[in-house]
Amino acid sequence: PQGSTCHKGTDTCWGESNTESYGFLSELETIITERKENASSETSYVSELFEKGLNKIAQKVGEEAVEVVIEAKDDNDDLFLNESADLLFHYLILLQAKGFKLDAVIDVLKSRH
Repeated sequence: PQGSTCHKGTDTCWGESNTESYGFLSELETIITERKENASSETSYVSELFEKGLNKIAQKVGEEAVEVVIEAKDDNDDLFLNESADLLFHYLILLQAKGFKLDAVIDVLKSRH
């Protein structure tokens, strides 16, 4: 539901917020946020990317996108799916590097619907 559902004016009767969840993608976003804010680049690939900056992150997204296109033209579905996962993972990192989460993209898609 949009807005409060409880007579107290809160999202729920238990004080929880009414937020959308995208299952594992939401969990992955949380992990990326934690690694961005807390982990050392010595132990975290994600932290290392954030330390290298926006240009490096954007470059990785571009590289993965090209690899997805290449694999889409071949017949190896496993390689295509693995490259697709790499692209999605790096895209989630890029979103956070730009100060956004998946919700922002979903909102754009919904507004176009």
